[in-house]
Amino acid sequence: MLTDTLQPDALWTPFALLPDGWRRHVRLTIGPDGRWASVAPETATPSAGDEVLSGALLPGLVNAHSHAFQRAFVGLAEPSGDEPDDFWSWRARMYAVAGRLTPDRLRAIAAQLYLELLEGGYTQVCEFHYVHRDADGAPYPDRMAMLAALIEAADEVGIGLTLLPAVYERAGFQQPDALPEQRRFLATPDEVWALARAVEEQRSPRINCGLALHSVRAASPASFDRLRRLAEDFTGPIHIHVAEQPAEVEACLRATGLRPVAWLAREGYLDPRWQLVHATHTDAAERDAVAQSGAGVVVCPTTEANLGDGRLDLPAWMATGIPLAVGSDSHVTRDWREELRWLAYGARLETGRRGLGAGATGAALFAGAQSGGGDAAGEPVWGLVPGARADALRLDLRHSALVGLPCERWLEAVVFSSPGPAWTDVLVAGRWALRRGRHPRRARIQARFHGAMDDIWRQALPQASRLI
Repeated sequence: MLTDTLQPDALWTPFALLPDGWRRHVRLTIGPDGRWASVAPETATPSAGDEVLSGALLPGLVNAHSHAFQRAFVGLAEPSGDEPDDFWSWRARMYAVAGRLTPDRLRAIAAQLYLELLEGGYTQVCEFHYVHRDADGAPYPDRMAMLAALIEAADEVGIGLTLLPAVYERAGFQQPDALPEQRRFLATPDEVWALARAVEEQRSPRINCGLALHSVRAASPASFDRLRRLAEDFTGPIHIHVAEQPAEVEACLRATGLRPVAWLAREGYLDPRWQLVHATHTDAAERDAVAQSGAGVVVCPTTEANLGDGRLDLPAWMATGIPLAVGSDSHVTRDWREELRWLAYGARLETGRRGLGAGATGAALFAGAQSGGGDAAGEPVWGLVPGARADALRLDLRHSALVGLPCERWLEAVVFSSPGPAWTDVLVAGRWALRRGRHPRRARIQARFHGAMDDIWRQALPQASRLI
């Protein structure tokens, strides 16, 4: 656990982004549970013992969709030459990386990733986890081996973590068995439920748990129903990949007569616990069904662009009023500003318009990611408000992107101006996890990451190991 960082009892800041906008002279107290005990704007002077900040406080954001192990082949999976390349060929290369994981390697990769996410302004990550078994497909003697690796990585970095063990049982609608390269992903609803219960026993101010089903294609209707019965009284989030690829939608239509989101709605699965990851290829009726159910949507714009998944219809989703959480998924980028930029720029390119309504401003996209991300992480309240976890970013108002701007334009500059984030200090659960850009365990984390990368790629791609 990260214990060698400062834990203030109270902060005083000249500016903070509260639910009603930027407020001046804000005093925030932190309870022993790592949550905001009070948030008081217009507090003219700090109290004795307060940590007085310069700049402004911004809420941290949730990275609502992560596969940590995929950080291991960022830059090594890009197409070269003229050979055909799409999501499905990328997936084959992803399987090869997954096949080389061990708990120690996963911990090293995840710690490096989580440090980068912390630097990118994320204070919580939702880990959609499906690498359950060993490379031969046999259960680990310790069923928690891979989840424990992720918990240890998050503890070392000091980032919050929502673990989402995923049901995975088949290769597709007409393929009742998993492919050989998918065998280490296998997990039944009962196994996933047991993993979630085990994580709940280790719950802490920064660690919690939800559930996941990999996708409509990778879990049978019987397994959906079984997990529903197991989780009847479960109040945490339930995540699922859905409608990411046109081929997935077409296969679902052939198998069930319905598109994936429509099938979930007809079967009565959608409710406020459910988080639909991607939801790229949906129609108006499906979007309306999601809105009526209270379910959430998690978009991953940089991964969706990198994989050629297609473009989410931002104006159509904005019309539903559903806040869009963001995730970095395959981690080609590890900064929420880039996700929000791609979300807006994709819509601008598609429509040929810059003005897409109030919901597409930097401030509105940030607010949606803040609200939707809290739901996706299983946090009933999120932000600079009493009861929320005490997470924040300290903006440096001397940063070149912000100098000379009125506070009403700060978020526009933070989202749409680059390079480099305008923060160097990150607070998680009331503790400074990053201070002045420094992390107390950076060297150790990076050294283990380099070793893991060398181990993974030495035999499969000798030239890569020389470059890393």
